[in-house]
Amino acid sequence: MKMTTTTKYDIAEIMSALYGPGTLGLKGAFSREWTAQLGEDINRLYKEALERPDGAIGRGPNRHYVEIHPEDIRGFVELVTHPWVQSVCEAVLGKDYKIVEIGFDVPNPGAVNQPWHRDFPAPEDTVKGRRINSLAFNLTTVDVDPDMGPFEIAPGTQWDDATDFEYEMFPPKELYPRYEERAQRKMPTMGDISVRSALTIHRGTANNSNKSRPTLVLGVDAPTANNHERHDLQVTKNFYASLPENLKKHLMCRVVDELEVIQQAHDIELLKMGEA
Repeated sequence: MKMTTTTKYDIAEIMSALYGPGTLGLKGAFSREWTAQLGEDINRLYKEALERPDGAIGRGPNRHYVEIHPEDIRGFVELVTHPWVQSVCEAVLGKDYKIVEIGFDVPNPGAVNQPWHRDFPAPEDTVKGRRINSLAFNLTTVDVDPDMGPFEIAPGTQWDDATDFEYEMFPPKELYPRYEERAQRKMPTMGDISVRSALTIHRGTANNSNKSRPTLVLGVDAPTANNHERHDLQVTKNFYASLPENLKKHLMCRVVDELEVIQQAHDIELLKMGEA
Protein backbone atom coordinates (compact mmCIF):
# COMPACT_ATOMS: atom_id res chain seq x y z
CA MET A 1 0.00 0.00 0.00
CA LYS A 2 1.32 3.40 -0.93
CA MET A 3 1.51 5.84 1.96
CA THR A 4 0.75 9.45 1.18
CA THR A 5 2.39 10.96 4.27
CA THR A 6 5.84 11.65 5.57
CA THR A 7 7.06 9.79 8.64
CA LYS A 8 8.04 12.78 10.79
CA TYR A 9 5.40 14.25 13.05
CA ASP A 10 5.53 17.05 15.59
CA ILE A 11 5.09 15.51 19.05
CA ALA A 12 4.36 18.91 20.59
CA GLU A 13 1.55 19.42 18.07
CA ILE A 14 0.11 15.99 18.86
CA MET A 15 0.19 16.55 22.62
CA SER A 16 -1.19 20.07 22.32
CA ALA A 17 -4.11 18.87 20.19
CA LEU A 18 -5.13 15.92 22.34
CA TYR A 19 -4.75 17.76 25.63
CA GLY A 20 -6.27 20.97 24.24
CA PRO A 21 -9.10 20.54 21.70
CA GLY A 22 -9.13 16.78 22.29
CA THR A 23 -9.00 15.87 18.61
CA LEU A 24 -6.53 15.85 15.71
CA GLY A 25 -6.66 14.74 12.08
CA LEU A 26 -4.31 13.80 9.26
CA LYS A 27 -5.43 14.40 5.68
CA GLY A 28 -4.58 11.80 3.05
CA ALA A 29 -3.04 9.27 5.41
CA PHE A 30 -4.13 6.42 3.13
CA SER A 31 -4.84 6.14 -0.58
CA ARG A 32 -8.40 6.19 -1.86
CA GLU A 33 -7.86 2.70 -3.27
CA TRP A 34 -6.88 1.33 0.14
CA THR A 35 -9.86 3.08 1.72
CA ALA A 36 -12.26 1.74 -0.91
CA GLN A 37 -11.06 -1.78 -0.09
CA LEU A 38 -11.73 -1.13 3.58
CA GLY A 39 -15.19 0.10 2.65
CA GLU A 40 -15.91 -3.15 0.79
CA ASP A 41 -14.93 -5.17 3.85
CA ILE A 42 -17.04 -3.05 6.21
CA ASN A 43 -20.09 -3.26 3.93
CA ARG A 44 -19.81 -7.06 3.90
CA LEU A 45 -19.31 -7.29 7.65
CA TYR A 46 -22.21 -4.93 8.32
CA LYS A 47 -24.56 -7.05 6.21
CA GLU A 48 -23.44 -10.19 8.05
CA ALA A 49 -23.87 -8.51 11.45
CA LEU A 50 -27.40 -7.40 10.68
CA GLU A 51 -28.35 -10.96 9.74
CA ARG A 52 -27.40 -12.53 13.09
CA PRO A 53 -28.98 -11.97 16.52
CA ASP A 54 -27.31 -9.13 18.41
CA GLY A 55 -24.74 -8.78 15.65
CA ALA A 56 -24.98 -4.98 15.65
CA ILE A 57 -25.59 -2.60 18.54
CA GLY A 58 -28.14 0.15 18.03
CA ARG A 59 -26.69 3.62 18.60
CA GLY A 60 -29.91 5.43 17.71
CA PRO A 61 -32.53 5.06 14.95
CA ASN A 62 -30.92 3.76 11.75
CA ARG A 63 -27.47 3.77 13.36
CA HIS A 64 -25.34 0.81 14.45
CA TYR A 65 -21.97 -0.10 15.90
CA VAL A 66 -20.28 -3.43 15.15
CA GLU A 67 -17.13 -4.75 16.80
CA ILE A 68 -15.04 -6.97 14.52
CA HIS A 69 -11.89 -9.09 14.42
CA PRO A 70 -8.64 -7.54 13.12
CA GLU A 71 -8.31 -10.19 10.42
CA ASP A 72 -11.84 -9.48 9.18
CA ILE A 73 -10.46 -6.53 7.22
CA ARG A 74 -7.69 -6.26 4.69
CA GLY A 75 -5.20 -3.60 5.66
CA PHE A 76 -5.32 -3.99 9.45
CA VAL A 77 -1.53 -4.12 9.68
CA GLU A 78 -1.12 -1.06 7.44
CA LEU A 79 -3.60 0.81 9.62
CA VAL A 80 -2.07 0.13 13.01
CA THR A 81 1.55 0.46 11.84
CA HIS A 82 0.99 3.76 10.04
CA PRO A 83 3.74 6.09 11.32
CA TRP A 84 1.25 8.78 12.36
CA VAL A 85 -0.91 6.31 14.30
CA GLN A 86 2.17 4.96 16.05
CA SER A 87 3.51 8.45 16.77
CA VAL A 88 0.22 9.60 18.28
CA CYS A 89 -0.12 6.48 20.44
CA GLU A 90 3.43 6.69 21.76
CA ALA A 91 3.26 10.44 22.42
CA VAL A 92 -0.02 10.36 24.35
CA LEU A 93 -0.22 6.83 25.77
CA GLY A 94 3.43 5.81 26.06
CA LYS A 95 5.53 3.19 24.30
CA ASP A 96 3.59 0.33 25.90
CA TYR A 97 0.21 1.30 24.44
CA LYS A 98 -2.31 -1.47 23.75
CA ILE A 99 -4.78 -1.86 20.87
CA VAL A 100 -8.02 -3.04 22.50
CA GLU A 101 -10.83 -2.47 20.00
CA ILE A 102 -11.63 -2.41 16.32
CA GLY A 103 -15.10 -1.92 14.90
CA PHE A 104 -17.19 0.42 12.83
CA ASP A 105 -20.08 2.85 13.19
CA VAL A 106 -22.70 3.25 10.45
CA PRO A 107 -25.18 6.16 10.45
CA ASN A 108 -27.71 5.24 7.75
CA PRO A 109 -30.22 7.51 6.00
CA GLY A 110 -32.74 8.61 8.60
CA ALA A 111 -30.31 8.54 11.53
CA VAL A 112 -31.13 11.33 13.96
CA ASN A 113 -29.05 13.54 16.23
CA GLN A 114 -27.52 11.62 19.10
CA PRO A 115 -27.53 13.17 22.55
CA TRP A 116 -24.22 14.79 23.47
CA HIS A 117 -22.11 12.21 25.27
CA ARG A 118 -18.82 10.60 26.17
CA ASP A 119 -18.11 7.02 25.18
CA PHE A 120 -17.49 6.00 28.80
CA PRO A 121 -17.01 7.62 32.23
CA ALA A 122 -13.76 9.52 32.80
CA PRO A 123 -11.18 7.33 34.57
CA GLU A 124 -9.23 8.35 37.64
CA ASP A 125 -6.17 8.98 35.44
CA THR A 126 -8.07 11.84 33.85
CA VAL A 127 -10.17 13.10 36.75
CA LYS A 128 -7.34 13.20 39.28
CA GLY A 129 -4.16 12.85 37.27
CA ARG A 130 -5.21 15.01 34.30
CA ARG A 131 -3.84 12.37 31.94
CA ILE A 132 -5.40 10.96 28.80
CA ASN A 133 -5.12 7.19 28.94
CA SER A 134 -7.10 6.13 25.88
CA LEU A 135 -7.63 7.24 22.29
CA ALA A 136 -10.16 6.54 19.54
CA PHE A 137 -9.07 6.69 15.90
CA ASN A 138 -11.71 7.19 13.20
CA LEU A 139 -11.37 6.56 9.47
CA THR A 140 -14.23 7.22 7.06
CA THR A 141 -14.74 4.97 4.04
CA VAL A 142 -16.64 7.63 2.07
CA ASP A 143 -16.37 11.32 1.31
CA VAL A 144 -18.56 13.01 3.92
CA ASP A 145 -21.04 15.69 2.82
CA PRO A 146 -22.91 18.06 5.18
CA ASP A 147 -26.20 16.16 4.80
CA MET A 148 -24.70 12.74 5.67
CA GLY A 149 -24.83 13.14 9.46
CA PRO A 150 -21.29 14.38 10.12
CA PHE A 151 -19.59 13.64 13.40
CA GLU A 152 -19.75 16.65 15.72
CA ILE A 153 -17.34 17.33 18.58
CA ALA A 154 -17.07 20.05 21.25
CA PRO A 155 -13.33 20.79 21.61
CA GLY A 156 -11.82 20.99 25.07
CA THR A 157 -14.63 19.16 26.83
CA GLN A 158 -12.63 16.03 27.68
CA TRP A 159 -11.90 17.77 30.99
CA ASP A 160 -15.52 18.65 31.85
CA ASP A 161 -16.69 17.67 35.32
CA ALA A 162 -19.19 14.83 34.92
CA THR A 163 -20.61 14.94 38.44
CA ASP A 164 -24.07 15.84 37.13
CA PHE A 165 -23.87 13.72 33.96
CA GLU A 166 -26.19 10.73 33.67
CA TYR A 167 -24.02 7.61 34.01
CA GLU A 168 -21.10 10.08 34.05
CA MET A 169 -21.44 10.17 30.24
CA PHE A 170 -24.50 12.20 29.27
CA PRO A 171 -24.53 15.91 30.18
CA PRO A 172 -27.85 17.48 31.20
CA LYS A 173 -29.80 19.41 28.59
CA GLU A 174 -29.05 22.74 30.25
CA LEU A 175 -25.40 22.29 29.23
CA TYR A 176 -26.21 21.73 25.54
CA PRO A 177 -25.73 25.42 24.61
CA ARG A 178 -22.12 25.12 25.78
CA TYR A 179 -21.49 22.21 23.42
CA GLU A 180 -23.44 23.69 20.53
CA GLU A 181 -21.42 26.90 20.81
CA ARG A 182 -18.15 24.96 20.63
CA ALA A 183 -19.32 22.33 18.13
CA GLN A 184 -17.22 21.47 15.10
CA ARG A 185 -18.63 19.25 12.36
CA LYS A 186 -16.07 16.98 10.74
CA MET A 187 -16.31 16.25 7.03
CA PRO A 188 -13.33 14.07 6.12
CA THR A 189 -12.71 12.49 2.75
CA MET A 190 -11.54 8.98 1.87
CA GLY A 191 -8.03 8.42 3.18
CA ASP A 192 -8.22 10.88 6.06
CA ILE A 193 -7.79 9.66 9.64
CA SER A 194 -8.52 11.37 12.94
CA VAL A 195 -7.92 10.69 16.61
CA ARG A 196 -9.72 11.95 19.71
CA SER A 197 -10.13 11.43 23.37
CA ALA A 198 -13.35 9.44 23.72
CA LEU A 199 -14.09 11.69 26.71
CA THR A 200 -14.40 14.80 24.51
CA ILE A 201 -18.14 15.49 24.30
CA HIS A 202 -19.46 14.57 20.86
CA ARG A 203 -22.42 13.22 18.89
CA GLY A 204 -23.43 11.90 15.52
CA THR A 205 -25.79 14.25 13.70
CA ALA A 206 -28.86 13.58 11.58
CA ASN A 207 -28.26 11.84 8.25
CA ASN A 208 -30.61 13.58 5.82
CA SER A 209 -29.01 12.05 2.72
CA ASN A 210 -29.72 8.80 0.92
CA LYS A 211 -26.21 7.45 1.70
CA SER A 212 -24.63 5.70 4.66
CA ARG A 213 -21.49 7.03 6.37
CA PRO A 214 -19.44 4.01 7.55
CA THR A 215 -16.54 4.88 9.86
CA LEU A 216 -13.87 2.54 11.19
CA VAL A 217 -13.09 2.82 14.92
CA LEU A 218 -9.77 1.81 16.47
CA GLY A 219 -9.47 1.92 20.27
CA VAL A 220 -6.08 2.19 21.97
CA ASP A 221 -5.25 2.27 25.70
CA ALA A 222 -2.36 3.24 27.93
CA PRO A 223 -1.24 0.46 30.29
CA THR A 224 -3.26 2.06 33.12
CA ALA A 225 -6.58 1.95 31.24
CA ASN A 226 -9.08 -0.90 31.34
CA ASN A 227 -11.19 -0.42 28.23
CA HIS A 228 -10.27 -3.90 27.05
CA GLU A 229 -12.87 -5.12 29.55
CA ARG A 230 -15.60 -3.73 27.25
CA HIS A 231 -14.24 -5.56 24.21
CA ASP A 232 -13.10 -8.98 23.03
CA LEU A 233 -10.20 -8.59 20.62
CA GLN A 234 -9.39 -11.98 19.08
CA VAL A 235 -6.91 -13.20 16.48
CA THR A 236 -6.22 -16.69 15.19
CA LYS A 237 -2.86 -18.34 15.80
CA ASN A 238 -2.00 -18.20 12.11
CA PHE A 239 -2.85 -14.51 11.82
CA TYR A 240 -0.92 -13.71 14.99
CA ALA A 241 2.12 -15.57 13.68
CA SER A 242 2.04 -13.48 10.50
CA LEU A 243 2.17 -10.15 12.35
CA PRO A 244 5.33 -8.07 12.72
CA GLU A 245 6.98 -8.68 16.08
CA ASN A 246 6.84 -4.99 17.00
CA LEU A 247 3.06 -5.04 16.51
CA LYS A 248 2.33 -8.13 18.59
CA LYS A 249 3.38 -6.41 21.81
CA HIS A 250 0.72 -3.75 21.23
CA LEU A 251 -2.22 -6.14 20.81
CA MET A 252 -4.28 -6.88 23.91
CA CYS A 253 -6.09 -9.87 22.48
CA ARG A 254 -6.97 -13.52 22.83
CA VAL A 255 -5.09 -15.84 20.46
CA VAL A 256 -7.52 -18.58 19.43
CA ASP A 257 -7.68 -21.59 17.13
CA GLU A 258 -10.90 -20.35 15.57
CA LEU A 259 -12.54 -16.94 15.77
CA GLU A 260 -15.62 -16.74 17.95
CA VAL A 261 -18.62 -14.56 17.31
CA ILE A 262 -18.14 -11.38 19.33
CA GLN A 263 -20.78 -10.75 21.97
CA GLN A 264 -21.25 -7.03 21.44
CA ALA A 265 -20.65 -5.67 24.93
CA HIS A 266 -20.04 -1.91 24.60
CA ASP A 267 -23.74 -1.10 24.62
CA ILE A 268 -24.71 2.51 25.42
CA GLU A 269 -28.38 2.34 26.34
CA LEU A 270 -29.17 6.07 26.25
CA LEU A 271 -27.98 6.35 22.63
CA LYS A 272 -30.57 3.92 21.30
CA MET A 273 -33.46 6.39 21.13
CA GLY A 274 -31.52 9.32 19.71
CA GLU A 275 -31.81 12.85 21.04
CA ALA A 276 -34.98 13.31 23.10
